[in-house]
Amino acid sequence: MVVKKDESDLDPSLPENLDEGWWSAVLSDEESVVAPSREPAGKTTTQPAVMVVDWDFVQNLFERDEIIALKVQGFNRGGLLVQGKGIQGFVPISHLIEMPIGAEEDERRSILASYVDRIVELKVIECEATQERIVLSERAALAGEGQRRAVFDTLREGAVLKGRVTNVTDFGAFIDLGGVEGLVHVSELSWGRVQHPTEILEIDSEIRVLVLQVNEETSRIALSLKRLSPNPWETLANRYNPGDIVPAVITSLTRFGAFARLEEGVEGLIHVSSMKLPPNCRSVDHYLDVGQDVNVRILHIDIDRRRLGLGLVTIE
Repeated sequence: MVVKKDESDLDPSLPENLDEGWWSAVLSDEESVVAPSREPAGKTTTQPAVMVVDWDFVQNLFERDEIIALKVQGFNRGGLLVQGKGIQGFVPISHLIEMPIGAEEDERRSILASYVDRIVELKVIECEATQERIVLSERAALAGEGQRRAVFDTLREGAVLKGRVTNVTDFGAFIDLGGVEGLVHVSELSWGRVQHPTEILEIDSEIRVLVLQVNEETSRIALSLKRLSPNPWETLANRYNPGDIVPAVITSLTRFGAFARLEEGVEGLIHVSSMKLPPNCRSVDHYLDVGQDVNVRILHIDIDRRRLGLGLVTIE
């Protein structure tokens, strides 16, 4: 059943609240809340009209996992503000089904603007009356009504599940578990460094994940991809010793050197001071390329801090 409420008027000019990083707090006790500030819109703007929220109504929507159709009243860089009689909330940009991955700023703004004045089917995924916070999701509504409770009843920490990647952001990837979405934080994607989650996952791909944490009250599920495989750092000292010369692949270049991967999940730094650059070579990126095969000498290994010091063997 889709709940339709009477629409109430609201000025479409909203304060800027970069809320797209709120999932990044899943694995810690911090809450990712950004203080609002105004965003120029090319004309005089006003603060949104204050309305009385019917928290009992909102809580029932959340507990029953019902879909509600609300009007989009405005937007900011973080997502949409939606409103109906008795409810006003925010839809983070990562929960919009029409927002493509990697959209540039102008494209993001254009897509967000296209939502204004539309009626969108949503689910309440977070309801915190004490903080006057209501978060909704267009993606969650795709699963239909009543699925959240059924899925949460089967979720257990430590369980290994199959899911589908629904969105990839700077801070991680959202995984549909069959009615609810969980987050694989960027730190849980790989034992090695990850420049961006798109290096690891693609939208619509099916993957296996480990459940780290379940919070039904906030509908947040923390997942891990890397913990399905052994941590290579735990046995690194059994395979490598200082002084060993081993093959590696250059993964990134910086002004102070280059990172090289010895094996999946194990990268080390080749500091520029360990390189014998040609006389006419002024920088590392003129000497090495990402993806280049090289031989490196292991200088030092710090298992506890997961740091590996490497030296570049002279390139003939």
